[in-house]
Amino acid sequence: MCGIAGIHPLAPAEPVCLEAVQHMVATLHHRGPDETGAYLFHDAAGSIGLGHARLSIIDLAGGQQPLSNEDGTLWISFNGEIFNYRELRPTLEADHQFATDSDTEVIVHLYETHGTDCLKFLNGQFVFAIWDERNHSLFVARDRVGIRPFFYTIHHNQLIFASEMKAILAVMPQPPQLDLTTLDQIFTTWSPLPPRTIFQGIQSLPPGHFMFVQNGQIAIEPYWQPEFPVEPVSQGLSLAETAVQLRHHLTEATRLRLRADVPVGAYLSGGLDSSTIAALLYHDIGQRLETFSIAFTDAAFDESSFQQQMAAHLGTEHHVITCSHADVGRAFPDVIYHTETPILRTSPVPLYLLSDFVQKAGIKVVLTGEGADEFLGGYNIFKEALIRRFWAREPESALRPLLLKKLYRYVQNLDNPAYLTKFFGYRLTETAEPGYSHLLRWRNGARHRRLFTPDVQAHIGPEKPQPDLPLPLEFGRWSPLAQAQYLEIRIFLAEYLLSSQGDRMAMAHSIEGRFPFLDHNVVEFCNQLPPDFKLRGLNEKHILKHAVRDLLPAEIWQRPKRPYRAPIHHSFFPDGRPLDWVADMLSPAKLDAAGVFTSQAVQALVHKQQRLGSLGEVDEMALAGILSTQLVHHHFVDGWGTAVVHQPSPNQKIIQRGL
Repeated sequence: MCGIAGIHPLAPAEPVCLEAVQHMVATLHHRGPDETGAYLFHDAAGSIGLGHARLSIIDLAGGQQPLSNEDGTLWISFNGEIFNYRELRPTLEADHQFATDSDTEVIVHLYETHGTDCLKFLNGQFVFAIWDERNHSLFVARDRVGIRPFFYTIHHNQLIFASEMKAILAVMPQPPQLDLTTLDQIFTTWSPLPPRTIFQGIQSLPPGHFMFVQNGQIAIEPYWQPEFPVEPVSQGLSLAETAVQLRHHLTEATRLRLRADVPVGAYLSGGLDSSTIAALLYHDIGQRLETFSIAFTDAAFDESSFQQQMAAHLGTEHHVITCSHADVGRAFPDVIYHTETPILRTSPVPLYLLSDFVQKAGIKVVLTGEGADEFLGGYNIFKEALIRRFWAREPESALRPLLLKKLYRYVQNLDNPAYLTKFFGYRLTETAEPGYSHLLRWRNGARHRRLFTPDVQAHIGPEKPQPDLPLPLEFGRWSPLAQAQYLEIRIFLAEYLLSSQGDRMAMAHSIEGRFPFLDHNVVEFCNQLPPDFKLRGLNEKHILKHAVRDLLPAEIWQRPKRPYRAPIHHSFFPDGRPLDWVADMLSPAKLDAAGVFTSQAVQALVHKQQRLGSLGEVDEMALAGILSTQLVHHHFVDGWGTAVVHQPSPNQKIIQRGL
């Protein structure tokens, strides 16, 4: 994996400053510590500067970037991997001469041949920027589901872009300001809604979109989105036959993601998804990898017994790192530096520690199980919506809501029928609402508004029934499960799971994550499946269990879904007292400086934790959200201009062309 950066004046201007591009790249050293490069072009009609920080994975000797076509008229800076590059190359060799064995060069020639249609050929996880010297155009594209990030802003009529926002901030003349609308989105939906980010003026290119820039005009267009069949779903499909097809797609996706010129490992959580990938590697592909897991000292979060069982079943060389409350509390500020955005949970922290552990073990690439829950109906929110719809048929029933206890064993007070009804009965009978599956999440998130200052509340305005998220025309004709899946994919997957919990935690320690379940062939196959193949009653990922149960111990594939979680308040308030940095971030002075939260509301939450010794789920998320917001302000607003940047790599590639 890598980091990209660039500056493109939208009108003829002075040449882009090499030092500015290098400074941006230096802030991305963690994404690409092996090599750096810069390409600068300037003539009377236009200018650009492209930067690159490389993590060498494929063609270690020949893949340094920025890289060009044969005649040097197309130049690319690329972050990611194209897994089917070997299959694409032979058709291109008839008309193009290759200078490297890299997947990067395949993109260049594919774009040269097909233009923006090149995207439909790519199987991978990517963001790239291609500059065409001939017509002074810039083409930028992000992969279908948003595995790799891309941010941009327009400042003084310059398009400035990078893999992480800190690289953009590095060349800004003044500190950023928090975007309060985005902050409200995060506290409500758990994620920013693209194209917004936490910083005013900086935007994210949405997943499955490309940007084309020419003559000072910026056009952004979609090229892919999740699609589901219109109801009624075609009947007569055989579960057994379809399970065989799913396994085939998954095996091929896993096989492709082994392509690397460096060691490859795999994460093993003890759940169905990561166990499936490890089992396919061993049984269907015949490759045994080193596996890596997180154990927790707190039994409420620990799954190490299942991890060890699976590792023993496959005979992997297994490595374990143990995470304590103290580890979470100590690492959280560094984690927020890498997420660059507030988060409502601490789950990224163990993955941050795990990627450090993997890097020190000499591994650069890991395969993981992300994506199965979104595309195969694995989350409790899907089951919750199913139960609520069942309950809505008899809203007065005292028995039907009790099914919710099976989902949320870790949530307090569910033995209290009155609480159960009050908490989960919100807008119960409004089953025709497009966001019905997520109404409870958004309502509970909106409760956090009480923490905001009056000025912030006035800025964000009244609570909305649901977020401003454009929906496909056919959305209302999809099954309820498909509707819920779409919302989870579009809101949560790219902007939190694959970002704060995925790309940023791995790349913080120069580790590339690969996700077979997010292969677009797997995704598109799963999206066409009947809902009851995915969620049968309350049995999640039914078809996946059918497809791989011969590969796994029964204790693994039969176990109920357990959400991945990490401790919150115990990590920040050991023995009831705040850590030093927590006390600092929650001090009235720091709260007033950030201007987001009222000191009284925050102190009330702190006193509640100290009085009770614990917090409920909503309050825990509020605590994580407050601390992470304060840390974002601390790192990037108060700390603007003080970030540590690395010196340019001795392995530099600098190209200057034009006048």
